[in-house]
Amino acid sequence: MQLRFGSFPVVVGSSVEIEMAKHFLKVHDLKFAYTIVSRPKLCAGKYTTYDYTDVGWAPYGPYWRHVRKICLTELLNSKKLDSYEYIRVEEGRALLFGLYTSCGNSITLKDHFSDFTLNNITRMTLKSEELKKIADEGFFLNGAMNIGDSIPWINFLDMQGYVKRMKAFRNKVDPFLESEVDEHIARRHDYIYMKKEFVPKDMVDVLLQLVTLMIQILILNYLAIKSRALHWT
Repeated sequence: MQLRFGSFPVVVGSSVEIEMAKHFLKVHDLKFAYTIVSRPKLCAGKYTTYDYTDVGWAPYGPYWRHVRKICLTELLNSKKLDSYEYIRVEEGRALLFGLYTSCGNSITLKDHFSDFTLNNITRMTLKSEELKKIADEGFFLNGAMNIGDSIPWINFLDMQGYVKRMKAFRNKVDPFLESEVDEHIARRHDYIYMKKEFVPKDMVDVLLQLVTLMIQILILNYLAIKSRALHWT
């Protein structure tokens, strides 16, 4: 089914029709992926993910494939996910306890399951209560239907106020991430100073460890090349 969202044509494939979903997601997956560069870039990707650098917003290409590879091999591999099992168990118990204490009252299961999912994600990514509030706002803004995305010539009006909220969100995220990265680096240095083995506790630790390893490899390669150059001269 083809629709028009403002100035842009949109093709809708229902997931109810298995064969149709298969054509979109498997048979013609690369064709649709490559055409992403011709699709309109939404304000959410620009303002909340540092100009479409997030794996969810980046256009298909070498950069996206590289980031996806890092996510799958370093952050979401089976070993890493198994190490976070205790988080899923604790949050599962908290969910059941919350439902039990609400017996006799009207509840919305959607809210409970949403909190359960968000708690799991935030605890695995970064052990911070502040992140839950930021992530909640980020999920909303990335899913919001901004009229300016569909009708570009009125985008500057920001009729729904979403762009303003996105910019405020980014300004709030930047100092938060900087402080958290500094805190993680300081904790790593403490372990090194005390000559203890550092064990990553969340995904930020894993990424910092990966960056450190890459820097070490670059330095060693540089020294090796320099040594060979001096040897031949």
